[in-house]
Amino acid sequence: MIRLGLRMALGRDGLGRLGLIGGAVATGVAMLLGVLAGVNAVQAQNLRYSWLNSGVTSAATGPAAKDPAWWAPRQDYFQGRSVIRIDVAPTGPSGPVPPGMPALPSAGSYYASPALTKLIATTPADRLGDRFPGRQAGVIGTSALPGPDALIIVVGLTEAEVRARDGAVRIDRIVSVSPSSCDGCYIGIGGEALTLTLGVVGVALLFPLLMFVGTATRLAAARREQRFAAMRLLGATPRQVSTLATVESAVAAGLGTVAGFGLYAPVRTGLSHIPFTGERFFASHLTLTWAQIVAVAIGVPLGAAVAARLALRRVRISPLGVTRRATPRPPRAWRLVPLAAGLAELAWFVGRRPSTSDGQLLAYLSGIFVVMTGLVVAGPYLILLGSKAMARWSRHPAGLIAGRRLADDPRTGFRAVSGLMLALFVTSVATGVIGTMMAGQGDRSDSARKLSMTSLPHDQAPGEKDLAALAAVDGVDHVQIVRYDENRGENGLPGLISCADLAALRDYGRCAPGAEVARVFSDLSAPDGVPPHWETAPVSAASLAARPALSLVVLTDGSPAAVERSRTILESAFPASRPPLTDREWNTDFARTLVQFQRLADIVVVTSLVIAGCALAVAVTGGLNERRRPFSLLRLAGVRLAELRRVVALESAVPLLAVSVVAIGAGFLSAHLFLRSQLQDNLVAPPASYYALVSLGLALSLGLITSTMPLLRRVTGPDTVRNE
Repeated sequence: MIRLGLRMALGRDGLGRLGLIGGAVATGVAMLLGVLAGVNAVQAQNLRYSWLNSGVTSAATGPAAKDPAWWAPRQDYFQGRSVIRIDVAPTGPSGPVPPGMPALPSAGSYYASPALTKLIATTPADRLGDRFPGRQAGVIGTSALPGPDALIIVVGLTEAEVRARDGAVRIDRIVSVSPSSCDGCYIGIGGEALTLTLGVVGVALLFPLLMFVGTATRLAAARREQRFAAMRLLGATPRQVSTLATVESAVAAGLGTVAGFGLYAPVRTGLSHIPFTGERFFASHLTLTWAQIVAVAIGVPLGAAVAARLALRRVRISPLGVTRRATPRPPRAWRLVPLAAGLAELAWFVGRRPSTSDGQLLAYLSGIFVVMTGLVVAGPYLILLGSKAMARWSRHPAGLIAGRRLADDPRTGFRAVSGLMLALFVTSVATGVIGTMMAGQGDRSDSARKLSMTSLPHDQAPGEKDLAALAAVDGVDHVQIVRYDENRGENGLPGLISCADLAALRDYGRCAPGAEVARVFSDLSAPDGVPPHWETAPVSAASLAARPALSLVVLTDGSPAAVERSRTILESAFPASRPPLTDREWNTDFARTLVQFQRLADIVVVTSLVIAGCALAVAVTGGLNERRRPFSLLRLAGVRLAELRRVVALESAVPLLAVSVVAIGAGFLSAHLFLRSQLQDNLVAPPASYYALVSLGLALSLGLITSTMPLLRRVTGPDTVRNE
């Protein structure tokens, strides 16, 4: 029977079916391998951040160097991009050596990553290069870089200079522990964030991909049922039929899997250009483990074989059940229960947010997963409701035929659009959550006009030369010194500014009537972005000059040249202070996290739509091949080809639109429940880009359906009926 199964799979009649199933499986396997490689790359990339956390001495392992070194990390910015800077001072020739460098740089020299080296060489020195004293001693090797675009620099200074830096520590080892498993490491992706990132990828991409591969292996299932039912009527046993089906499906899926490994190469190349975590991957990070290779190579053909055996349950029970085309039992309303359960789980945690990060991950990711499972379970019932409504209200034969056919087998109708349903759900959840979080930060951190340098040394006031240099920068509108208030007042505000200066700034609040000096935040930021009436300080404007400086605020026209020239002047004047930041850069960690999740959401959305488009194209094409005999009989009975095309269009478009409405609604409701529970915030209306993306996805899906219409003419001729 195995030999016969091979002949059936590789014979002339089976080659077309083999090519269709194998091609679909190959596409799904290639994308599945790409997702697995991306997961591995995230972990490998995160490990490259480990040495930058060497200031966390509790995480250092291994033998100690003979000569310790002083180590001071800081984060700088250039045109919105993060620059990681490490100031070091070796105490001897046998100090700890980071990867990618032959030794720590001596005072007056530095090592820079290739991307930063290129920026320094192509950018005017007063915008970037002047921040780094001395000469470049070399380029940091790739073994120390998380990605090819990483901006990292290690600057050699004297011991006194490094010890004066904020956060300077003495180290004798280089940390080699991944930030995901390091307690206290602050550069890279921590364990909770990494778990969340990989969890989102797993739920949002692997689930639809596995469904797509399963859909591909079920292509031409109806035609195989008819063929095997005929064999049963001729005397074949259920076991023999199951063996034939298993061999045929396993061969098609096996060849598709092999082809999928070949298609993985271009997928891998494409992934290396996507900033999945904010940094592009090195190609060497996009690798697969042997366990993953074996699991995919064995699991996909094995799954296809199991699916083939399960699909023939009607043939094993009675071949007449197929030949008579008995209508399967329609789906029931209970299918809505899992969807309701998933939404109820998310609603339960509103006001009951788990106290630990692990608990939050379990609560929200499991809830989203249950909702996605519920959508898949409820899909056939939703298609049944839509088909009945179409058959009832349609005034044309095409609508009546399409509605009756969908009502006869809503599971097959849903299978064609299940991928798009999940893609729209993922799109809606990602857009709702990320869009709301970005909107909440817009007023406070969306401006690049104001550059603030806080925590100035109390014993070092800005000199006239520094103020004059800032005022001379083209694009600088105002330079303001905020003085230190040791009393802080009722609201704990640390800064003092004269009301005359505050009036000149206009957009940064007002003094109370009759006040001479106001208490303010060090960067003049107002709560929630609303210019307030600042608290009155009981001091005179004339006494402010005698008080130590707290911060320096530079208002620019927002141009990159003005901001970066001002930043360079401030860093050169106050090298021991934290680098100045714009409002956009102020909430560094949270802003960077939002950007990373926004990029992750974009990747998930685009990839999900691609998966859905592939699944739809495969399902529609396979459906036409399976139904070419009934369509041919309809044409012979006098039904026009145009009418059949309308039937096919309605059979695909109605389920598509029905599940789209439910998926989008469930997605936004899930996003709202998450935001209410986690952030006590309400869902913000999605931006225009969301509607454009959804419209594009639906338009492409309808275009795929339309593209199959020429196939209908070829498969519904008289020869089809005669040959079958």
